[in-house]
Amino acid sequence: MPYHINMDEFPDCLREFANYKRAIQGCSAKTVEEYMTDLRTFSKYLVIVESGGELTDEALALTHIKDLTLDFFAKVKPSTITEYLSWTMDARENNEATRSRKLSSVKSFYKYFCNKMHKLENNPAADIEAPKKKKALPKHLTVDESVSLLEAVGTDSSSENRKRDFCILTLFLNCGMRLSELCGINISDIDREFRSMRVTGKGNKERIIYLNDACRDAIKDYLPVRLSIIERGAPESRALFLSRLGKRISNKTVQWVVKKYLAAAGLENRGYSTHKLRHTAATLMYQSGDVDIRVLKDILGHEQLTTTQIYTHVSDKGMEAAMSKNPLHNVKLSDVAENKDGE
Repeated sequence: MPYHINMDEFPDCLREFANYKRAIQGCSAKTVEEYMTDLRTFSKYLVIVESGGELTDEALALTHIKDLTLDFFAKVKPSTITEYLSWTMDARENNEATRSRKLSSVKSFYKYFCNKMHKLENNPAADIEAPKKKKALPKHLTVDESVSLLEAVGTDSSSENRKRDFCILTLFLNCGMRLSELCGINISDIDREFRSMRVTGKGNKERIIYLNDACRDAIKDYLPVRLSIIERGAPESRALFLSRLGKRISNKTVQWVVKKYLAAAGLENRGYSTHKLRHTAATLMYQSGDVDIRVLKDILGHEQLTTTQIYTHVSDKGMEAAMSKNPLHNVKLSDVAENKDGE
C-alpha cells in the first residue's frame, strides 16, 4: 500500500525510522503516516524555534526539513519537548489524547536511534510523562437504538446497496471490529461454513472472529449482490465489501453509510460514529451476553486487559442492584414521620 504523504520531504533519519516501523515492526502504512505526520510537525517546530521565528501556520507550511541530520535531533533537550507539547495544547488546541500520541511518536523515534541503532547517546524524551487522559466511559448505542439503526437500513428500499450496508452494520454491532478491519476483509477470510472470519488488526496482527446467526445471514444475503458486481468485471475481486464500481470499499464510504443511517434512525447529533458501533458491540456483549472480560479482550483484539476493562464500568445494572441492597434503601420520610408521631 503506497503512502499518502510525500516521503521525499523527510530527512534520511526520519525515512530510516519509517522503514523500520513498516518493514521490521509490521506497522501499517496508515500507522507509519501518523508517526511521520507527528514527527514532521515536531521537526518544523524545532527548526522555527531554533531560528527565532514565529510559530505561525504560514511559517510551518513554508519550513522545510529534508536537510535535517540526526545531529540536529541530538541537540534537543527534554525541556524543548515539553515546551513543544505546551505549544500543541495552547496554539493548536490538541487534547490530552492527541498530545499523548505526538509524544509517543517522538519517544519512539528517539528510542529507535538510542536503543536499537545506538546512533544517539542520550534520549531527551525518555523520562517525559504522557499527558494524563480524562477517563471517559465509551459512548454506545442502546439495544433499542441498535435495532432502530438496523431497521433504518432494512426499510431503505430505494438503496441498491441495502444488503451490503445492512451486512456492514450487522458486523459492526455484533463483532466489535475496527473500521480498518472491516474494510480489509477478503472473501477468503471467511470459512466455508460461515462460522468465523479472519481479520487483520493493529500491527498486522490477525485474529479470528466467530460469527453468530445474524452475521451469517447478513453475509449470505449480501453475497449474491457481491457476485453480480464481480460478474460485471470488478477490479477488486478479493474484497468482501465492494463499492458500486467494484473496488474495495473505503473507510470514508463506510463512515458515510453509518452517518446516513444514524440520521435515518433519528440518532444524529448524539456523538455516535463508526467507532462507537465497536463500543456498542463490546458493551452489549458484556452487559447482556455474560461474556468474560478476557474473552472480550480477544474478541476486540486488545493488547492489554486494562484496555478492555473500561467496559466493566459501563454497565450500571450492578451498581443499581448494589444500591437496592443497602438496608436503608426503603426508608421514606413518611415512614420515619409516622414512627415519630406514634411515640
